[in-house]
Amino acid sequence: QVQVVDSGGGTVQPGGSLRLSCAASGPTFSSVLMSWYRQAPGKERGLVASLAMAISEPNYVDFAKGRFTISRDNAKNNTIYLQMDKLKPEDSGVYFCRAWGRVRDSFDEFWGQGTQVTVSS
Repeated sequence: QVQVVDSGGGTVQPGGSLRLSCAASGPTFSSVLMSWYRQAPGKERGLVASLAMAISEPNYVDFAKGRFTISRDNAKNNTIYLQMDKLKPEDSGVYFCRAWGRVRDSFDEFWGQGTQVTVSS
């Protein structure tokens, strides 16, 4: 029905950068809010950043402010990015994209499979 594909993870040294991508697709899907979550080993999944798609308004949790940037691709529907700069070892984890929006006559959420980010020297 709706498929969410997130990608772009990898291994980077402290201070380095990565850019994650997320695309949600479905014949009737229209995203309202798209977000990135992170799950470190042994910890719960938590919000990193979100983007209100209609007005491109971002929202960041404290640790992401000033280092991460969430943005949308204006040329592609339901596509967002997460630019991560000045990465720290504690940023390591699996990053998941969440797409919340309208499918036919209802609203629902859909998750990507996750992409691994490892920050290590």
